[in-house]
Amino acid sequence: MADITISDLYTLDETLAKDLLLTVTYPWEALPKIKDYILELGSKLSPDEYDYKGDNVWIHKTAKIYPNNYIAGPCIIGAETEVRPGAFIRGNALVGDGCVVGNSTELKNVILFNKVQVPHYNYVGDSILGFKAHMGAGSITSNVKSDKKLVVVHNEGERIETGLKKFGAMLGDNVEVGCNSVLNPGTVIGKWSNVYPTSCVRGVIPAHSIHKNNGTVIQKRED
Repeated sequence: MADITISDLYTLDETLAKDLLLTVTYPWEALPKIKDYILELGSKLSPDEYDYKGDNVWIHKTAKIYPNNYIAGPCIIGAETEVRPGAFIRGNALVGDGCVVGNSTELKNVILFNKVQVPHYNYVGDSILGFKAHMGAGSITSNVKSDKKLVVVHNEGERIETGLKKFGAMLGDNVEVGCNSVLNPGTVIGKWSNVYPTSCVRGVIPAHSIHKNNGTVIQKRED
């Protein structure tokens, strides 16, 4: 079976959510705790580094916030991050340093590690994206099953009950998702893996893999 614990997927020094993620084994176990964690963490942030915008929104003084976007709390936006025009941050969003939240991108109940890019027409809900993860234009997380049942993670024959109705995708560090791909509820993608454009992804994709758009998964060749 593929390795899908917090320690397998993420470099915890690359997020302010480190203390939260250290309390759980699987990353999706943190999803119901994001709101309260942001509220607690935000109240401790230095006013010399972060501007408090009201309604539980904290934005680093070096962040670039373009006009014509919407940011709802609780939310923390890190240093040197760009929030571009048309972005819609619906709350419960912990966005790291050096990130890009692009035009017409929607975030909801998420943790974005440092240097994550969701730059064009992305929907990211009930998800955690690791250090330097990148979602190509139009790629989205689908966070609710069509039958509205609780999400199950399928890991090479093992069924892991999550107890969650809303669960998008867990992307490990340095994951690349191609344009116009859909990550179905309960998707987990290991570190350094790639997803071809226009893919429909479900289940667990091991680290250092390539998911082709016909559903085939192969291991990357070592250079």
